[in-house]
Amino acid sequence: MRTVALVGMNGSIDWYCYPHFDSTSIFGALLDDVKGGRFQISPIRTDVRYKQFYWPSTNTLITRFLLADGIVELEDFMPVGLSPDSLWYHHLFRRIRCVRGAVRISLLCCPAFDYGRQAHQVLLEPSGVFFKSSGLSLALSSAVPLRHGEPGSVTTEFLLEEGRSETFLLRGHLGDEVLPCPPIQEEAEQPFQETVKFWQKCAT
Repeated sequence: MRTVALVGMNGSIDWYCYPHFDSTSIFGALLDDVKGGRFQISPIRTDVRYKQFYWPSTNTLITRFLLADGIVELEDFMPVGLSPDSLWYHHLFRRIRCVRGAVRISLLCCPAFDYGRQAHQVLLEPSGVFFKSSGLSLALSSAVPLRHGEPGSVTTEFLLEEGRSETFLLRGHLGDEVLPCPPIQEEAEQPFQETVKFWQKCAT
């Protein structure tokens, strides 16, 4: 209930202010496609049809990528209904699942702190990356190895097979020296289900 993310049909977060609604933007490609910053997860294909919808009676967004030989779904949500001491409290969850076939996926995370006015460092870790600026730092947890992309960004590509998923977690850097690993496939289902229950209960 503190902020919001705008996710395009192409799986790109093009607007996101953190930690609050009225904070400066971290991803702002909506305003500047070149310098605004984005966090995109999508298939490496051009022959893609898109469908986007909310999980019934929730604020959990599903972006479905339809290909001739495969289907993948990207789930975007911020966990709610969890206790403050939960490992997943105040995270932005991005889980991509392969429903059919095998699809090659690309990831690009390029923050632009303070509407792109604040420079930052990119510190790669075995389980993700720290983005550190003078005013705010972020941590992106990833079980998929990341590499440096264009200045200030990280990127990766991976093959996602039917029935498998990968979860990526973005949160404020809490000062920890070691970046925690994202939840494994089975663990990631719990915050998803708890969040769905919370919103559906609010809707009744």
